[in-house]
Amino acid sequence: MRLDLDTVSTVLGGRPILDGISLTVHSRQFVALVGPNGSGKSSLLRTVYRARRPDSGTVRVDGRDLWAVPAAQTARDIGVLMQEQHTGFEFTVAETVALGRTPHLGMFDRLTRADRAAIGEAVERTGLTAFTGRRVGELSGGERQRVLLARALAQQPRLLVLDEPTNHLDLRHQLDLLELVRDLRVTVVAALHSLDLAATYADAVAVLQDGRLAAHGPPADVLTPETIGEVFGVDATVRHEDGSARFVLRPRCVCPDACHWSCRTRRLAEVGADAG
Repeated sequence: MRLDLDTVSTVLGGRPILDGISLTVHSRQFVALVGPNGSGKSSLLRTVYRARRPDSGTVRVDGRDLWAVPAAQTARDIGVLMQEQHTGFEFTVAETVALGRTPHLGMFDRLTRADRAAIGEAVERTGLTAFTGRRVGELSGGERQRVLLARALAQQPRLLVLDEPTNHLDLRHQLDLLELVRDLRVTVVAALHSLDLAATYADAVAVLQDGRLAAHGPPADVLTPETIGEVFGVDATVRHEDGSARFVLRPRCVCPDACHWSCRTRRLAEVGADAG
């Protein structure tokens, strides 16, 4: 599924949250959204999964205005994993994952063999086979996040929207989740905090700043020291190792007369090294 945003703008409380964003996500492409808190990442995702209609501009899926597509169809086609997503703690893992099939069922339909196969595959791919009988409320935050991902996968979406999907996950499960998402071969738009993860797993990166699109393109072209410094206000060094990028970030000194303690510490260390 191809996604096109054409000069999308959103205003909240008289303040522009998104300001004329144009962005194309090609079919089966993984695009990471990065940017400081408040840059518009979550707001942009909400326009993609129909939680908020933009005040101007158009969101299109496969060439059709998203808001002209029947809601039942988008519920089947677009899977969502939000940053804060409540689920019934009294439900079992199996029951929660099965809810992913709801958009495919009529009011009185029962789960078919194909539905159960989709549920089983989602449970297995997210490593939850041993958890199916447990209540969601008994799980850790990271385990619940995996349950919600499994629910989205059971839906078998053509477009997957992820808002900080690695929150609450330890390092191993962060990597496992993004490996899984990349291997799904569906269109993915994901807001990520980690520049390392964005550079490693995304086909393209869109950098947001104050509701505007500051840069967009392959990670190596976009996540440069200059762009990172301008958007995040830090000093950045990018190291390329074994085909991957690694980022060393430091606070930027903005106080020449009363220098920030981290700047002073770094400068003293540099002076000491030079003296040695």
